[in-house]
Amino acid sequence: MAVILAFMDVAVIVGAVLGTLALTSGPQWPGAVMSGLHGLALALGSVAVACYYDLYDFRQVRTIHDAAPRLAQAIGAGTLLAVAVHAAFGHCPITPIQLLGSSIVALALALVLRAGVLALMQATPRRQRVLMIGAGGLAQELIAEIHGRPDLRQIVVGVVDDRSGPPVAGCPRLGALKDVLQIVDEVGPHRVIVTLSSRRGSMPLKALLQMRVHGIEVEDGVEVYERLTGKIAIEALTPSSLIFSQHFRTRRLDLALARVLSLPLVALALVLVSPLLALIALAIKLDSSGPVLFVQERVGRGGRLFKLIKFRTMHPARGTTSHWARDNHARMTRLGRRLRQFRLDELPQLINIVRGDMNLVGPRPHPVSNVPLFEMVMRNTPDCGETIPYYALRSMVRPGLSGWAQVRYQYANDLEEEIEKMRYDLYYVKHMSAWLDLRILFVTLKTVLRGRESAQPAPAPAVRRPEAIVARTAVVGLRLAGGARSSSETVAALVPVRAGTFDTAPAALTIPATPPAVRA
Repeated sequence: MAVILAFMDVAVIVGAVLGTLALTSGPQWPGAVMSGLHGLALALGSVAVACYYDLYDFRQVRTIHDAAPRLAQAIGAGTLLAVAVHAAFGHCPITPIQLLGSSIVALALALVLRAGVLALMQATPRRQRVLMIGAGGLAQELIAEIHGRPDLRQIVVGVVDDRSGPPVAGCPRLGALKDVLQIVDEVGPHRVIVTLSSRRGSMPLKALLQMRVHGIEVEDGVEVYERLTGKIAIEALTPSSLIFSQHFRTRRLDLALARVLSLPLVALALVLVSPLLALIALAIKLDSSGPVLFVQERVGRGGRLFKLIKFRTMHPARGTTSHWARDNHARMTRLGRRLRQFRLDELPQLINIVRGDMNLVGPRPHPVSNVPLFEMVMRNTPDCGETIPYYALRSMVRPGLSGWAQVRYQYANDLEEEIEKMRYDLYYVKHMSAWLDLRILFVTLKTVLRGRESAQPAPAPAVRRPEAIVARTAVVGLRLAGGARSSSETVAALVPVRAGTFDTAPAALTIPATPPAVRA
């Protein structure tokens, strides 16, 4: 829907420009081709700015009241871009008055179009009826996601599950699995999503096959969750789902494209920002005592260790300190807060990219001291009951200056939120492509320009909370520590990690009372 709406916006803006010129200059105005090109430039500029203002994100723009101010800003900025193009071309058949008039017309038409599209998405009779089979945590996540996405034009009519209880995320329980065909006849769903947590012996296979024969679409809840949320349901992973998957493969072409995309941009960026790097270094020395750079050992592709470089943003620690930024707020320098707000403290990592330690895009590298803890948690997260080193999947690609988890989620405050970010990291590894990298870079640029976090906390960040994971691993004393932003500048190497290995046995792992944090 977002792509269709973007094309419609382009058509509306180009039509507004050509229509304004036709009314003010007559049907045979001079320079018709050049005028059309200027209209197209105005449209593309406006759509690019609309993406910056999240006009195509229906999670944030649900009503015309949300869309109107953003749309006015987008078309206004697009008009300024068109004026710049106008000045660059010199002589142009479009006068500034005509350009302003066409912008006003385009804004009015775009508002009407947006109001119609949003009303169509909200129209209940036009929505697809969805039936959930299973009432576990995955079902709750999917119901919340579907109800929060008007662009999907779907509505969950109910849940079928053998367990009795209250409604699931506001949706009624319609009956038991043995009565699923009767329930389907009564509610008439267009789509059935299977979200059973335990499928062995309980999956109504004959009923599902009969639904497919009668034209009802049947989908796996895990795949739907991944498609809608942009992250992987780690709890639902099984060894066979990875072994036989067509994804999670480090194809040489994708790795080469990621490297080719990174190196030229980084080389150009280093030349352009070198004066800024010098100014920041000087400001750090004047602002507080201590070194300009903070260097820390991180884990890269295949478990290889490397030295990550960034600007120092805290006063040097005296003695042992907490690993969470909430406990180190007093140590943050005045300049450090500003550097972190606009991500400028990460600029020295351009050197890591040139050296081959990192790419522009990829999962953020974890400190060495945190890897054993994350290994243990990831090995025991899936519900299949088997301990498999899923964390190793994260090391199949080079770490990045920015990543899918960084643009889709907030900074990790505790272990639970760190697991949530790993869901996004695994999604990136599974779907790694040049197009996804470009998308991440665009959102990263938008985040840096805004000077704030890329995403707010999700309302329900996990299908199953990590307390259950900890209980299964029988780790005594593992506590979740909170913090607004992790302080990687205080992390010490608690457990040594050998390069190229991710196979620490949980039984032999010594877990600190407060696990170290990750600044990602």
